Amino acid sequence: MGKFATGKFAYGISDRSGFRYKLNEMKREWTGMLVGRDEYEPKQPQLEPRVKAVDPQALLNPRPDRVEPLDVPVAVPLVEGPAFRPTVGFGIAGAVTVTTS
Repeated sequence: MGKFATGKFAYGISDRSGFRYKLNEMKREWTGMLVGRDEYEPKQPQLEPRVKAVDPQALLNPRPDRVEPLDVPVAVPLVEGPAFRPTVGFGIAGAVTVTTS
């Protein structure tokens, strides 16, 4: 046998309103209060914490950065005019090397 009676004819007092209800028809809320069926309120979804969606930040197959000099050819074409005749196709020629660390 169990420790408690079945409560077939027992009454309980609602923690919310103080009204009398049959004990076997009362419900316990998420706050721990014992209330009648008509007073019962389920827990609202706003009270549950949100599940955080974690963004992946690691790469699957990472490769180290390549350290290479960046060569950029530089040339300025000269415009041919009546008073100005270039002897070579380009007047200034050279290269610029850019290194990054």
